[in-house]
Amino acid sequence: MAETKTMMIEEECFDVLTETGEKTGISKPRSEVHRNGDYHRAVHVWIYAESTGEVLVQKRADGKDSWPGLWDISSAGHISAGHSSLITARRELEEELGITLPKDAFELLFVYLQQCVINDGSFINNEYDDVYLVTTLHPIPLEAFTLQETEVSAVKYIPFEEYRSLLTKQHPDYVLYDVNGQYGQLFDIIQQRYKENPTARSLTLQKQLYRYAPVSLSAEVLSDLSDGDKEALDFLIKAAKIVDEIFYLQVWYNNPSLRDWLKEHADASELDKMKWMYYLINKSPWSCLDENKAFLTTADSAVKLLPEATKPVGGWKGLEYKSAFPIRKPPGANFYPPDMDKNEFELWKSTLTESQQKDATGFFIAIKRRTEFSSGSSQLNHTVGSTDHLVGNHDLSSIPYSEEYNSLLTKAAELLHKAGNLASSPSLKRLLHSKANAFLSNDYYESDIAWMELDSKLDVTIGPYMTYEDRLFGYKATFGAYIGLRDDKATAQLKLFGDNLQVLEQNLPMDNAYKSADVSAAPIRVIQLIFNAGDVKGPQTVAFNLPNDERILKERGTSMVMLKNVSQAKYLFKHILQPIADVCITKEQKELVDFESFFTHTICHECCHGIGPHAITLPNGEKSTVRKEMQELYSALEEAKADIVGLWALKFLINKDMLSKSLVESMYVSFLAGCFRSVRFGLEEAHGKGQAVQFNWLFEKGAFILHPDGTFSVDFAKVEGAVESLSREILTIQAKGDKAAARLLLQQYCIMTEPLKLALNKLEALQVPVDIVPTFPIAHETLE
Repeated sequence: MAETKTMMIEEECFDVLTETGEKTGISKPRSEVHRNGDYHRAVHVWIYAESTGEVLVQKRADGKDSWPGLWDISSAGHISAGHSSLITARRELEEELGITLPKDAFELLFVYLQQCVINDGSFINNEYDDVYLVTTLHPIPLEAFTLQETEVSAVKYIPFEEYRSLLTKQHPDYVLYDVNGQYGQLFDIIQQRYKENPTARSLTLQKQLYRYAPVSLSAEVLSDLSDGDKEALDFLIKAAKIVDEIFYLQVWYNNPSLRDWLKEHADASELDKMKWMYYLINKSPWSCLDENKAFLTTADSAVKLLPEATKPVGGWKGLEYKSAFPIRKPPGANFYPPDMDKNEFELWKSTLTESQQKDATGFFIAIKRRTEFSSGSSQLNHTVGSTDHLVGNHDLSSIPYSEEYNSLLTKAAELLHKAGNLASSPSLKRLLHSKANAFLSNDYYESDIAWMELDSKLDVTIGPYMTYEDRLFGYKATFGAYIGLRDDKATAQLKLFGDNLQVLEQNLPMDNAYKSADVSAAPIRVIQLIFNAGDVKGPQTVAFNLPNDERILKERGTSMVMLKNVSQAKYLFKHILQPIADVCITKEQKELVDFESFFTHTICHECCHGIGPHAITLPNGEKSTVRKEMQELYSALEEAKADIVGLWALKFLINKDMLSKSLVESMYVSFLAGCFRSVRFGLEEAHGKGQAVQFNWLFEKGAFILHPDGTFSVDFAKVEGAVESLSREILTIQAKGDKAAARLLLQQYCIMTEPLKLALNKLEALQVPVDIVPTFPIAHETLE
């Protein structure tokens, strides 16, 4: 009895999942999970040899309780309770085959739900399998493996097409997988990756590159700067380049390695050159304009030699593998563990104190696994009896950016201090020194205040701000930098908008109970951009409205920076907005599309980020914020709000005789043309999502009309009411913190409808660029 009891206590436990694969917070022993058919998770690791096109298979030991003696996956195993997928994949490979690899060797291909009943009904398997691929250059010599005798009796390589054929024929010596179903993705991915025609791929990349028009962005001559500011500029650009390094790392942990490899091999062929050029635009292997679809594969990635990965074999230099990245862009970027889902985060967060929860959801805090910091990946084993259901162990922890990126932030802070010592403006000195201190303290409050109060010819925005990369929750901020020269004349002209924010707030189309009585005027600075870095991938921003800190929003409001030369490049460049109007707008209205309307609405858009709901009271009386309640939906909804409320605000100011009535028709038609421009950014991007919602709503209400010749026009009799109704809808959703309503709105209207497809296909056929890719000659001259 004592021996039996000991075996029960030491039995491995699994996290029990819902039918949709989310953690329930409950764990059970292995035998009970399989007896009851509980949903649980496991990993499949496939080793593929690139040079021979072979996969490694292992023969399961005869003593296994499932599929004994059959050939199966290279390595596989259950994920124990409280453990993570990636760590389990690494551990199983080491335990079963004696191969020790770092996490960048593992490419997550897909998640597969395996359901079967074996052993006369006593073994029910409802298992979510995380399917990983490890790509080696050449087959690993069989004598290099160290097999775990209780699990594996032999290994061999087999051509992947032959293996697929064996599974299709249901060969009795192999564990069967439905290769004509979901599991067939494994073979499809490998085949597509290595059978692709280089010529066809080159043409695809060429088309993708053509969507970006190269533009040299010049600004005013630097003679307007003091000698001190000119010297400071050199240090600022160097600091911005370090910010660029941080951003690459924030997108994906292995992104810098991929970048360096592509750069090193860019001259190998014309195809390699195009890979490098398109990578530089996207700053990752995922294309911003293609719903974040990967335009590179792990086959394009860096080759790494790891002699110590296996036991040594005479005459063999060691294992060479391809540094991997996932096919689908991770929604949590590198802010969270790659194998963490939303439910795991929420379960962990529920165990934290209020202060710890604030950290976990903060802008400047990364989330890591504690086991990542343990080289042995040792974790506590759950030891319970068969009837004791354990609440899941939590492996997550919060890491401040100041620690996560310490070495890079230390260098950037030193450069900012040097620039601050040279700067001629007291407000610029204050900003640069406070920002340098913030990099190391992780407290950005004072530096954000200093940024809002900046009064300097040399204008600088640097630090962690945008949250678009965090598509899991919208919590985490990416680093970016914008350095420019203030356009004093244009800045003075825009005072009207900032001065009337409170008036706009009080007249917003929403219930008075949701309106704020203390909206602060938004200072507006217009700059000529000299250099940008960090989170400036893909389509270029023309303005930004900061900060995001809810405390500052409540106390001081926001400040806005307009990038005038970027706006002019986007609008005036002959191959973007004007051709869109020529193709998509009726002959009678296309002349109404003009730069003044485009730029004025951009200003109003940014101003409107500062009005409407931010800090809110939920229906149950709880205090919260729109960002916290909307989570991953926040960015798209907020962009749609700023856009449509900005259009409403322009009409309001025109009605009050604060703006010229000549803007009325041109602003609506320019907005319509802008819809097609922004939707081309893709429906995975916040601005593209928001614009699709607006276009489809206004089209449904009859404010936008599609004509038989495929062109569009504005119905001026209906557009004002349609704009107001959508403004009310979004503002009310935000004010109530109603995430369910927000999701429903996006599901209903954030879609590629037939009218949108028609317009976008016409633009695609004419190869009208989607956006610009800037170069900065002044910055390069400064660094020489």
